[in-house]
Amino acid sequence: MAMGLKAAAAGVGGGADKPLRFPSVAAVARSRMQLWMLRATTTVLLWTCLVQLTAVGETWGPRVLRGWPSCRMMAPEAAAAAARLAMPEPVAEKPALPPQRVYRNNGYLMVSCNGGLNQMRAAICDMVAIARYLNVTLIVPELDKTSFWNDPSEFQDIFDVEHFITSLRGEVRILRELPPRMKQRVEMGMFHSMPPISWSHISYYHNQILPLIQKHKVLHLNRTDARLANNGLPLDIQKLRCQVNYASLKFTSQIEELGRRVIRILRKNGPFLVLHLRYEMDMLAFSGCTEGCTREESDELTRMRKDGLCPLTPEEIALVLRALGIDRSMQIYIAAGEIYGGKRRMSSLTSEYPNVVRKETLLEPSDLKFFQNHSSQMAALDYLVSLESDIFVPTYDGNMAKVVEGHRRIMGFKNTILLDRKLIVDLVDRYNSGSLPWDEFSKQIKSVHANRMGSASRRTVIPDKPKEEDYFYANPQECLRDPNLLRAW
Repeated sequence: MAMGLKAAAAGVGGGADKPLRFPSVAAVARSRMQLWMLRATTTVLLWTCLVQLTAVGETWGPRVLRGWPSCRMMAPEAAAAAARLAMPEPVAEKPALPPQRVYRNNGYLMVSCNGGLNQMRAAICDMVAIARYLNVTLIVPELDKTSFWNDPSEFQDIFDVEHFITSLRGEVRILRELPPRMKQRVEMGMFHSMPPISWSHISYYHNQILPLIQKHKVLHLNRTDARLANNGLPLDIQKLRCQVNYASLKFTSQIEELGRRVIRILRKNGPFLVLHLRYEMDMLAFSGCTEGCTREESDELTRMRKDGLCPLTPEEIALVLRALGIDRSMQIYIAAGEIYGGKRRMSSLTSEYPNVVRKETLLEPSDLKFFQNHSSQMAALDYLVSLESDIFVPTYDGNMAKVVEGHRRIMGFKNTILLDRKLIVDLVDRYNSGSLPWDEFSKQIKSVHANRMGSASRRTVIPDKPKEEDYFYANPQECLRDPNLLRAW
């Protein structure tokens, strides 16, 4: 046996004369156990280190690791992307809704607004206040589609209708449309339609209008312009008119965003003045003013004329701005429709102030394509830009001029130059005739307007002549006294 093993060893080992030694079974088992123990211990140690590093990283990582240089610098785009990923996504918190006011409904009030955007805006505020006072349900107002502006826009095309309804739920119930049963009554002609009396006290609506609503269940007011008095109303009514105007009537997100874009473009180039140059066909036709027009233009306007006062011409306003000391480099944003007479009538203004711009020159045509033939939506853009301007100058005291004036008072009495047109026309005529030198002309223009800059003042009240007194929405003095309201808006 021993010799056999030696022979086998010699055959395998190439002739070695030492016997071949094999490890014992016990030794092999011990070796495997040691290897397994080593692996297990290493795994536990690595796992423990990982847990500890994670804990330390959460505590010290933001303080220490951020200051360490990386092995290679990140590209700017990658760094920005990493920063965005590291930042938590902002969570848009929905404002808490006011508790819904519960009251016994006396009926349904439908209203059809008339006029341009700001005339309708003021009317909507009045109608909400009236509906609240009468404890009725207001149907979302219908906008004017048949006047000179011929704008087919619905309420929800201009205003955020959901915000309008929910923000006023603590005051009055507002529905998008009549309930089916009431709608059926209207379709059958079982309702009453009428225009309310202009400049009425709230008691008129309680004594005359409320009984009609209770009788017919549905009342339709087919005219809404200036149907509520400026003065002598309960304080709660006046404050509600303000709440609607400055908090509940928000434009649609599309209009708001485009307005912000125009403002950003203007701000990038410095301060800007908004000139509400009311020298458009509808205004001239209404006022019957033909100063500076050609014979053909005068004849056309005369055929369309109605009584009224004249807005300042582009030539007159160029002289006034220069006399007031407005810097020639100032951006002049024209908040208006198409100026009657076009470039010919604008030449005096643009030669004096070369930085005259409009929304159509600041934006691409594609930005405005959805606003074309929608004059109220265009006016909404001008309204937003007018609010944010460094100086606002209206050339005629129409509805937009008045409503923007009041809104800028709410925003902290922003600089609004209220032109004395009667005096200006007299001074301009004297200057143009050579009887008044420039220095004296400028001095008088500045002196007259020193206290006409939109500062705090009291509304002028003229009993029995509401058309001649100060407009509520131009100077909502009752709301300016309450700092809590101002903060809320």
